[in-house]
Amino acid sequence: MSKITDLEFFSKTALELAPLLLGKLLCTKINGEIKKLRITETECYMGTGDLACHASKGKTERTSVMFGRGGVSYVYLIYGMHNMFNVVCGRVDSPEAVLIRCCEDYNGPAKLTKYLGIDRRLNKADLITSEEIWLEDDGYTCSYVTKPRVGVDYAGEYWSKIEWRFVAEEHNS
Repeated sequence: MSKITDLEFFSKTALELAPLLLGKLLCTKINGEIKKLRITETECYMGTGDLACHASKGKTERTSVMFGRGGVSYVYLIYGMHNMFNVVCGRVDSPEAVLIRCCEDYNGPAKLTKYLGIDRRLNKADLITSEEIWLEDDGYTCSYVTKPRVGVDYAGEYWSKIEWRFVAEEHNS
């Protein structure tokens, strides 16, 4: 088992990184307690041209983290109560991120962040050096299927129907 510390891993586009994150472990250490969940579903957001991506409206205080280097967390609040966790990826000034939509035993992004203790104080955390939040690779692999993204109808038919959600199917050691 090893913490992912290779910046090159996070420098990939969201479309490249999203399926690679399946099977990885999302880990937190909050108040001395380490928790780990295996990632089973991801969803990618591809920059200013993607109308479902927060960066489509430009660089703001909220989205500025997406315009930085890959390997950083983007945590934001929806509906005033649910934290969403994303892995920023790609190159500087090319705002892309992968939403971690589900992990084993937690079938929703808000449920997994609540269990893991991920909230906005972890926004902009460096996933390579942080001792509070990181990713691990234990060699676990899985196949996957692609599906349309969830909850992005506001972005129009094209962006809501594109299959940029990656769902783990079979798991192998």
